[in-house]
Amino acid sequence: MSANTAATSVNTATESSNTLNMDHPFWQIIRTVADFPKAGIDFYDITPLLRSHINEVIDALLAVLPKGLMDEVDCLGAVEARGFVFASLLAGRLGKGMILLRKPGKLPPPVANKAYALEYGKDTLEMQNNLPPERVLLVDDILATGGTLTTAYELCQSAGHTVVGALMLLDLVALHGEFPVPVYTVLKA
Repeated sequence: MSANTAATSVNTATESSNTLNMDHPFWQIIRTVADFPKAGIDFYDITPLLRSHINEVIDALLAVLPKGLMDEVDCLGAVEARGFVFASLLAGRLGKGMILLRKPGKLPPPVANKAYALEYGKDTLEMQNNLPPERVLLVDDILATGGTLTTAYELCQSAGHTVVGALMLLDLVALHGEFPVPVYTVLKA
């Protein structure tokens, strides 16, 4: 993403270093698409990682989590859409359940919903709100302005869940502020 599309800000609160890691081998696989989805935005296409490097990606996601954190997590909060991919693979490997955070109209009622702003538009997330309270680790692919992550956090909290952190493949550190929970990332740009 271009820094022109959002105000710069401080890094997220994380357990790991806030230094950029542009030398990570995943950067040789990720494709940068200029002016997508609109002019001035550089889109980081992570789908090549999903085609032939999925085990390495899941290993890398697990490696950035502090030792013992997953012992505190009851389930993964999967954020639509690519967060479903990562959360599903992690849940299968770890034997954890999932809570889905989806676009409107995809989950049976009762649901809670919250609208939010994106870097290039608006959206809404929904989740079932009749689930027993659990300790949740949010999972998504890319953290940009933080609107989706903040909304996922707020929805989980309002439904009685405790969010212990968030796990992302890529953090665009200049586009967002701090979060109320630690954000763990493999890549930073």
